[in-house]
Amino acid sequence: MGLLGAVIGAAATAGLERAAAKLPKESRAPFERTNHRGETVTLLEGPIAVLGALAGVAASRSDSRVKAAALLAGSVSGAVGAYDDLAGATDTKGFRGHLTALRRGEVTSGAVKILGVGAAGLAAAALLPRRSKGFGAAVEIVADGALIAGTANLANLLDLRPGRALKGIAAVSTPVALVAGGPAAAVVGAAVAAAPADLGERSMLGDCGANGLGAITGTALASSLPRPLKVLALGAVVALNLASEKVSFTKVIANTPVLDKIDQWGRRPR
Repeated sequence: MGLLGAVIGAAATAGLERAAAKLPKESRAPFERTNHRGETVTLLEGPIAVLGALAGVAASRSDSRVKAAALLAGSVSGAVGAYDDLAGATDTKGFRGHLTALRRGEVTSGAVKILGVGAAGLAAAALLPRRSKGFGAAVEIVADGALIAGTANLANLLDLRPGRALKGIAAVSTPVALVAGGPAAAVVGAAVAAAPADLGERSMLGDCGANGLGAITGTALASSLPRPLKVLALGAVVALNLASEKVSFTKVIANTPVLDKIDQWGRRPR
């Protein structure tokens, strides 16, 4: 499983979390938000988990091009997510809302995030090693870019209840980590270290953490899955992103007993 990357990812995340707890109150205040219970939580989990995962990726024994792609995707997606966390307004939501605002000439922080994550996904895909040339390679780059960006956004869509996004990220990353190690193992390590505070409702990933960890996960999928599985993964990611414009994932999970039980694992009672 890329044990080194997982251990470094977990250790870096835990160490940064301890350091953040010692920050002065005024330094932590910009990252404080109100959760679904009306309680105050911190968004510092996001940059902490992303930096921890990036440290794990950097320390892993992955192919140098895969490593570079994961570092690029995770850092840029995390950065534009952090911008949306700190500067974003909540009155415009979803792809449709941000793109509609963009057509009106209004550049929302969400639009900046969408464009940034998309560009990061394409750039990371272009860095990945591939055998095909010419037009075939171009098609693969676009598909891999969509998979990376789509996974980043899907992780963000899950970050509405404690631990939900981390569970989703870990569920996708763990099988890949067991087979290929590399970036996926680093994400698993960071997710495990971040989980206690997230499930305990002391912190949340926010756009920074969900987009950053999701982008690294997407890069791991793009770099390690055989083509048939990659096509299935891309189809599922695109379908779920499109469905989110019409359907509430929270309602679907609450109305599906198995999903609801998984969603409640480790959380405080409702």
